[in-house]
Amino acid sequence: MTAPVRFAIVGTGWRTRFMLRLAAMAPERLEPVAIVGRTAARAAEALVEARRDAAPFTAHLDDALAADSLEEALERRPEFVVVAVPWDVSPGMIESIVGARIPVLAETPPAPDAAGLAALWRAVGGAGIVQVAEQYTRMPGHAARIALLRRGAIGTPHHVQLSSTHLYHAVSLIRTYLGSGDPAAVTEATVNARTFTAPMVDPLTPDGWVGGDQPQPRATMLATLDFGDGRSGLYDFVDNQWWNPYLHRRVVIRGERGEISDDSVLRLTADGPVPGHLEHRRTGVDLNLEGNALWHTAFDGEVVYRNAWHDSRMSEDDLAVAQILEDMGRWVRGEAPEPYPLAQGLWDHALSLAMIESARTGADVRVRDLAWA
Repeated sequence: MTAPVRFAIVGTGWRTRFMLRLAAMAPERLEPVAIVGRTAARAAEALVEARRDAAPFTAHLDDALAADSLEEALERRPEFVVVAVPWDVSPGMIESIVGARIPVLAETPPAPDAAGLAALWRAVGGAGIVQVAEQYTRMPGHAARIALLRRGAIGTPHHVQLSSTHLYHAVSLIRTYLGSGDPAAVTEATVNARTFTAPMVDPLTPDGWVGGDQPQPRATMLATLDFGDGRSGLYDFVDNQWWNPYLHRRVVIRGERGEISDDSVLRLTADGPVPGHLEHRRTGVDLNLEGNALWHTAFDGEVVYRNAWHDSRMSEDDLAVAQILEDMGRWVRGEAPEPYPLAQGLWDHALSLAMIESARTGADVRVRDLAWA
């Protein structure tokens, strides 16, 4: 890209600070132009908090980022606006910005409940300028596996097992791995979910280490998603699984000619069953002095994922968020396809709401006849 993407952010919570930190780490590619809060004072406070998060990159976060209002932020001519506000407030804010004909990148989920999802689609679905900041498919490991699937490594995939992240994020990954990223490919689904509580050690939270090694009650949700035509997903998530250092993250993708399990691949070839492995080139290990970074991922001697941000030394989740911000800017400029259309984000949350409902009632939940389908 010839110039950094210019964006404003509505909201002052941790997601805003997250994006500001990434922009400070890569100012040549990401340029925030305004932060809008409930008040100008709250926007200024969020900027102070972002500077703390972004040390030692704070020189790239100027006081002028704090805006007095959405109108002032739009006057700074952002290419798009990120809406990172609470679920119940998000639809109204999205509608306001779409009304000004400014593209929107909505944080997940874009609305709180099924009625809110349908109402949001009726209000802005036809505008065609709303995308969703669903970044998980851009994380290096997932991106590499998606690339393998697109190359036909295991034939057409029909089953995914995922134990990693929660609800709509997990649904996004399951749908994408199955090739259902196109909302038109998913017209209905049947969901069955249950929860089970058992003691587990869980010493790390978003606030840091809490200490102690005594098991505490933690709930596990197991859910099946039947998309029809033999396509299915198995969801497995434990309370606080993002942070608990004693839990593995697992993904299995089963296709007509083989299976991917995390970074391991088994597939049928003309020479019979052949194993393979996704290999990640990471520098800064042992005596390597190139700096701590992931450079690329290869399979059978061919690069299938290349980290376009390796100079920034971002974490893998950072890379995914930075990439969807840049992809949004490239789409707005007409240089790239839509990063994650609103209809996909609506499907993700509708199915996650169905999982919650099925776990509550103990019955199957059918999801169909939705406005965006």
